[in-house]
Amino acid sequence: MQQQALLAHDIYPHIRTVMGMVIGLGVTRLLSGVARIVQHPGQHFLYPVHLAWVVSVLLSLVHFWWWEFALFQIDAWTFGTYLFVIGYAILLFLQCALLFPDSLQDYKSYEDFFLARRAWFFGLLATTSVFDVIDTLIKGEQHFSRFAGEYMVRTPILIVFCIVAARTRSKTFHVTFVALALAYQLSWIFRLFDTLI
Repeated sequence: MQQQALLAHDIYPHIRTVMGMVIGLGVTRLLSGVARIVQHPGQHFLYPVHLAWVVSVLLSLVHFWWWEFALFQIDAWTFGTYLFVIGYAILLFLQCALLFPDSLQDYKSYEDFFLARRAWFFGLLATTSVFDVIDTLIKGEQHFSRFAGEYMVRTPILIVFCIVAARTRSKTFHVTFVALALAYQLSWIFRLFDTLI
């Protein structure tokens, strides 16, 4: 039993390193995109909804790195668990790639690009919310019970909002959705994750 605990203790830093590389790529993508906007402000028309999602996803990446510290509680790692956690990080990176593509050459503005790719972005966002619930379950029943009630309300609501966002070009809906999502995201973090203990 002591050997198993020692192995879990040794494995977690390795997994955290791989997660960190993927999350680091996402942060780099977002910050490079913002830097391009600052360097060449007139190159492409900005879209406030796009920029708000950039803030939200950047906050998600930073928060992911913060809360995944709880993975140290896992006593026995399997390849499936490892693959799931890395997959979760990859989903977050893909959201970053959809916010700042390699080129906007075929699009008139960030708004044009964002609305053209909204089904992909909101599909990934909905999938990420489901992965969040599973990730919390992986950390154990006691950990999950802390969030279960709120998960059962917020996850279906977020998925419905993502489905609508993927289908509509309504500016009012997109502004409302990102504003509510950011407000809730900040509330979630400061209410439940302000400390790691």
